[in-house]
Amino acid sequence: MLFQDLGARLAEVTDRVAAAAARGGHGQRVTVIAVTKTHGPEAVRAAWQAGVLNVGENKVQEALGKMAAVTVPVRWHLIGHLQRNKVRDLDHFALVHSIDRASLADAVSDFGIARKRSVDALVQVNVAGEESKGGFTPADIPAEAERFITRAGLRITGVMVMAPLTANERETRHVFEGARTARELLVSAGHPAFDLSMGMSNDYELAVEEGATMIRLGTVLFGERGS
Repeated sequence: MLFQDLGARLAEVTDRVAAAAARGGHGQRVTVIAVTKTHGPEAVRAAWQAGVLNVGENKVQEALGKMAAVTVPVRWHLIGHLQRNKVRDLDHFALVHSIDRASLADAVSDFGIARKRSVDALVQVNVAGEESKGGFTPADIPAEAERFITRAGLRITGVMVMAPLTANERETRHVFEGARTARELLVSAGHPAFDLSMGMSNDYELAVEEGATMIRLGTVLFGERGS
C-alpha cells in the first residue's frame, strides 16, 4: 500500500505545528496543504483518507489529470507559476497562490469578471530578491495593493512567499516577517488578506512561529519521489 505511513507523518506534523504556533504566539489556525506534485492520484486519495482536505499542485496540467482521476472532495490549490494561457482553467481551483506580476493579476481579474465570480488569490512576494523566483518586490506592494482594489474580478486574500532553500534561520525569518508586512499593507488598502502561505517541508515550523496560516508540505508527508 502506497503512503501507508502518511497518518503517522501527519500526526507528527500536527504536533510540531501546534508547538510552533504556541511558541510564535500569533494565535492563528494553520491549514496543511498536501503538495502532491510528481506523485500520482493515489497521493491525493491517501491525503484525503488521512484527513487532509487541501491539495496543492504546481502545474495546471498535472493537477487537471489528477482531478479527472480522483473523486474525493478535496480543495485544490494552484501553488506554482501560472501562465496567462492557463487562466481559463482556474475554475478548477479554490485558491491561486501565485499572483506574481501585474499582467497576470489583470488577466485573472478579467477571467473573474467574465465568469461573474471573483478569483480568490494570494500575492506572491519575492522578499529575498531571488532572481530565480517570480513575485512582486516588497517595495511594489503599496502601489500594487491600491491597483488590485480596482480589479473587480480578483479577490486578494493574502500573501505567499518562499524562503531560499539555502537560507539560515535568520534569513528565513526575515522572509516570513516580510510576508507579514506585505499582508498588513494589503489589509490597510482594503483587501481581506487574512492568509499567509509560507513554509515548506524544510522550514514549516519557523513559518508557523512567524504567523503562517497555510503550510505547503510534500516531502515531509509523502517522502521523496520513489521512496
